[in-house]
Amino acid sequence: CGQGFHGAVKLALGWVCWKTYLGRPEANGTRCNALGALGDSLLKSSHSSPLAEEALPVLEANLALCRRYWPQDEASILHAQSSLGTCFACLGRKEEALVVYREIHARHVAIYGVSHKQSILSGNNLCAFMCRLKLWDESRSLLRDELLPAAERSLGNDHELTLALNQNLAASLVGPRERTRDDVLVAESIMQDTLKRQRRVSGPAHPATCAAEGVLSTIQTYLACIDSA
Repeated sequence: CGQGFHGAVKLALGWVCWKTYLGRPEANGTRCNALGALGDSLLKSSHSSPLAEEALPVLEANLALCRRYWPQDEASILHAQSSLGTCFACLGRKEEALVVYREIHARHVAIYGVSHKQSILSGNNLCAFMCRLKLWDESRSLLRDELLPAAERSLGNDHELTLALNQNLAASLVGPRERTRDDVLVAESIMQDTLKRQRRVSGPAHPATCAAEGVLSTIQTYLACIDSA
């Protein structure tokens, strides 16, 4: 049916996959893929409480194997790093996660160039995480100076990644406590345009559209508070 598995089913399949190929040599590619699948299934088995503690040693072992036996396979190494970064974030190991997200984005840019979709995607992930850490200025600079110009040039203004970048830019403008009214007005303008495009591209009921509506509503609440002070 084309749908992916999730929750308990995904976790069960991860264990079955690993047990099926466990007996193969350590340098066997299918065995390594099965280990990675187990790590991802542990990490993503539940959106509310992923089994991150159990996933961590699995994901670390998978990354080590990729680097040892397939150092030329950049895509697999970057995927393994991405899963490890997500795991660090789930465990609250924010500084370690940030280091991994920075490395992933820098490597994508080095391999593919700044305008490649994978570079833009990894950059968006980095900016979203920096916003979580309240690194507003750094996130905003990366978005404005590198990511948004590249996305608009190579993907277009209506692409889902470009819309996500604009949403992160709006968040970086209103996130700081010292935000000004002008900052909030710019963020409101960004989100009004982003929401209009998101509705046209994805439809009114899409989760991304609902998320954009929520961000715009929050920004307008900030603006109302400033104007009533």
